[in-house]
Parts: sequence; C-alpha cells; structure tokens
Amino acid sequence: MSDALLRAPREDADLINTIALHRCDDERHVIRFQQDGALRSWTLAELDRKAARVAVRLQALGVRPRDRVGILSRNRIEFVLLDLAILKLGGVSAGFEAGRYEPGQIVDIYGLKALFGEGLSGQGPCFDIADIAAWADNAEADVAWRPLHAGYDPADIFAIKFTSGSTGAPKGLEATVASANSSINEVQAMFAHRDGDNLLVFLRLVLLQQRYWIYSALVFGHDIALSDLDGALDMAQASPPTVVMGVPGFYEELRARLRQRHGDSEPAARGAQIQAALGGRVRYLWTGSAPASRAVLEFFNEAGVPLYEGYGSNEACIVAKNHPGAFRLGSVGKVLPNKAVRFDEDGILIVASRHPINCRYTWCDPGINEKSFLPSAEVKTWDVGHLDEDGFLYIHGRVDDIVTVTNGRNVLVRAIEEGLRQHPGVQECVLYGTGKPFVTAILSAAAADAEADALRRHIETMNQRLFPEERILAALIADEPFSMENGLLSSQFKPKRKLIHQRYAAQLEDIYARHARAPTAFAADAVLMWDGRATQPSV
Repeated sequence: MSDALLRAPREDADLINTIALHRCDDERHVIRFQQDGALRSWTLAELDRKAARVAVRLQALGVRPRDRVGILSRNRIEFVLLDLAILKLGGVSAGFEAGRYEPGQIVDIYGLKALFGEGLSGQGPCFDIADIAAWADNAEADVAWRPLHAGYDPADIFAIKFTSGSTGAPKGLEATVASANSSINEVQAMFAHRDGDNLLVFLRLVLLQQRYWIYSALVFGHDIALSDLDGALDMAQASPPTVVMGVPGFYEELRARLRQRHGDSEPAARGAQIQAALGGRVRYLWTGSAPASRAVLEFFNEAGVPLYEGYGSNEACIVAKNHPGAFRLGSVGKVLPNKAVRFDEDGILIVASRHPINCRYTWCDPGINEKSFLPSAEVKTWDVGHLDEDGFLYIHGRVDDIVTVTNGRNVLVRAIEEGLRQHPGVQECVLYGTGKPFVTAILSAAAADAEADALRRHIETMNQRLFPEERILAALIADEPFSMENGLLSSQFKPKRKLIHQRYAAQLEDIYARHARAPTAFAADAVLMWDGRATQPSV
C-alpha cells in the first residue's frame, strides 16, 4: 500500500450517521420531482420527516438493524424515501434494476428481509413500492419516531452494490459506511456543493453512487432535482441545475442535438446553447462510468461549460476526478487524497483505498474475487494507463473481456461471441464498442462463400434475447480469416483483440461515423453488415 495513504486523514463528516440518527431541519433547500404529471417540491426537512415515518412502518413490519431490504424500481421519489428509511433503521439497502430480476429469486439469493418493487403482490416479503407514499404521509408515525438504532460503525455494511449490465448473476459487493463517507467528503472537498446549487440526478438510483447526492444535500445543504434519463432535459428546464451528472452518452446525444439544430457554432454561442438546453444555470458538468470522447469533452469545455471527466469502478468507487483548479483535458483527473494508485508489471492499474468499499464480493462466481481483489486489499482494475509528471491519471483501455458502451453499461463479450461462433459461417469473432454507442462484431468467416445475409439473420436472432446494451447493431466481415500467419490469432488460437481492432480501425470508424449521420438506420432487428471481402464494402 502506498505511503500516500499513511498520512493522517482529515476530519470528515459522518454523513451516514448524520442522516440515520438525526432529524434534518432544512426548510430552505428542496428536492423536486415529477409525480402524477406535475412537478412536486418538498423541503429537505419534509423529505427527512417522511422518510422517518417510513422507517417506523418498516420497523413495525419486523425490519431490524442489519436486515437487508431490496428496492426493485426505476427512479421515483418512493425509492428515495425507502432508501433513507433503511438508513434510519440501521439496515442494509440493495438496489435492483427493474425488469432484470425475478423477485422471488433475489429474495432468496441475497437474504432479503423485504423487497419493494413496482406492482409487487403486497404479500410479505414482497411489497408494492407505491405503498411507500401512504406510509410517508402518516403523520401519526411522527410521535413514534426516535433514533431507531445506536448508529453504524465505520466498518458496518449499509448497502449492497451490484455490477451493472453484465449477463448472468450480478456480482454483489457489500459497501461499508466509512467508504461512503470518504467518497462523498472527497467530492465535497473538490466541488463545494453549497447553498445555491441544484444537482440534477437522473442516472439510475439502483447505482449506490447516485444516492450519494441525496445524502450530500441533506448534510451540506443544496437542492436536488430528481428525474430519469428520458425526462432529464425537461427537468432541467423545470428546475434549472447548477450541476449535471451524466454518462458520456448523455452528453454525446446533447451535442448531436445542438449541432443538428445550430450547426457548428462559435464557442461563445455554443456555450449559450448548452446553457439554454440545460436550464441556464450550469456551474459544471460531470461524467464518468465510460470513456468520454475528446470531441465531446472539447465541445463543452471550449464553450466555457466545464465537463469534468473522472474515473472509478464498482470495487473502488471514485478514484480520480478532474475538478476546478486541477483539470487536464484527456485525463481523468488527479487521484483522490484517500486513494493511491500503482501499475503492476503488466501495466495494469492497481488502486488502494484508505477506506475500502470492501475487500471481496459476497456474491460472485468462483475465481472472481481473486481476479479483482489482491491480498493487500487493493483492487486490480484490469485497466491500463499512466500518470503524467503532474499527477494526472490517463486511462488507455481495458485488458479484459468487458466492453463499456457510452451509456455506462458493461457488456461481457465472451458469451455473446460464443453465440456468434455457433453459426457455421463464423470461424472466429471479437466485439468492439468501448466508448461507443453500441457494439459492433468483427467476424472472421469460416469460408470464402459465407453469406452475409445468413450471418445478419443469425445476429438479429441473437439480439432478441440480449439486453439492449449487448445487442450488435453492426457487423464487419473481415477481408481475410484471423490466423497466426497474419498475426490476428495467438499461438493458442485466441483472437488478439487489440490488434484486430487496430487492423480494422478505418472500417470501424466508418461504421460509427455513419451512425452519427443516420442513427435511425441502426436497429437490433435489422443489423447493418459491412462485407470487407468485397472490393467496395456494402451495407
């Protein structure tokens, strides 16, 4: 572990216990949200009071400190109320994305005391999350509320994090109170969220880090605008944010929309256009979860609307972040004070934390813990990069078999590639798409006469059973089979992903450029084929 982690820590706020044990009396700042087609607004004191009422009801249902409570829901105010109520009860929250899990299975697998979701039966342990609204309005519960537990210890588990977007059972990581306090305090030190700030939260609340901004509001005193991705721009107009936190895909779409409407404007005019689209009060923008393209970063930053890119992982949370006073375009920022990084002999980034999220997954397949967590409690990221002479971190890419598309979703490629190889016309294949809006397949044909139409139909059939981010929207048939002779297969007959991507970089660039010009032409039920065997590749 680096000597940098041995210095004395700052005195940081214990946010989790502040929310859990104390009542918020902030009548000045608000949380705004859409409900029943109307914009609603509660003061933070009202939000806290309603969450306490929900906690009393949970206790009456038999939920006790350290019990796990699942939330299977899209973004909605009831999600926020339930999450805060679990903290006030000393419990452990577990967010699950709606539509990806079977309720009965996750109750058993993750040992849930209760599970709340949209349209669930209402019979324990499964409850309809819509009931939370009535519980929150029960003022009689106010007289029954008192601190419902003695407080979390720093090493206590307060939430379960899951990997996003992977096929198969998600890896479950139990997060400690100390890790959350550390991450939120580090962000506060960099960005000083304060009175006058309004943070737009629209990414999925099932991701623990998104709930951190709710916690931040309750402790540091600022507004929150809660939405989902589809309603984010409308919410920005209804409740103009000073801070927007989005994945690169959100900013790429906004850039494309503004360029289509206004053309290539001068920076000053472009800045006004960006501000108008986001409500007119933006102090800064934040992005992470997937690589942001330089074109997108330049589009916002050159217009005077700072877009700060950062880097983190499910296992290490926020590792590095560009921020006011420490910003370098193309980097992911300087490493946070409570984090330290090094590179192993293979150039893979290793991260140490003063307050680790945890040192192992509680739920995962055999061998996964050893792949991600070192005996030193450090996290092996499987990303490669470097630190420059001024301490800015740069990430060059991954060395494992995960593609991260621009909406922040992780796609495990090997199972999909295996499905592609089931077709007799495919000898070998690799997927491509990190930092791109969708996945493209590069196919090595089994024979010179393999039919492009047959391969397209096979992919379209596969797409029907894949999650949206996993679907292949374009495929390139290589101009010659992958082989050891042309350097595209290893001596173990495994495709060399990086070299294949480099070999076909021009064709891949053409595919995504075509998508930028005509995105509606790309669809899971009508995969576009580039046949590199032809003199003039055709679609």
